[in-house]
Amino acid sequence: MTKGDVQGVLEVFTPDGSYSAFGDTYTLDLFPELVEAAPKGLFLTGTPLLEIDGDTATGTQPLCFVEHSAHDMRIGYYTDTLVRTEQGWRLKTRRMTFIRRSGDHDSGIPHAFENSKA
Repeated sequence: MTKGDVQGVLEVFTPDGSYSAFGDTYTLDLFPELVEAAPKGLFLTGTPLLEIDGDTATGTQPLCFVEHSAHDMRIGYYTDTLVRTEQGWRLKTRRMTFIRRSGDHDSGIPHAFENSKA
């Protein structure tokens, strides 16, 4: 994401995967438009904590995003489901949760992206 490699990010998902943030769940065909509407900057992720059960897994991964122009930060974590495929482990679902200064954990305010295909 930091380098703008949207296709590379999509390749870590299953073809029927989804991404959830800002109170909505998006199919991957909309992901390039979501990225285009989002602020640009540095995505720092930590090591995920996974619970593996055969060919499926669930887990969380911390995230710190630093916006490029003002260096404003957003922190939070992803909650993921994964499946083992012939290509290796892939994300089936990824849900973003933000951690607020108040200590609240939430999915965020509606995104600047408007789904014109809805």
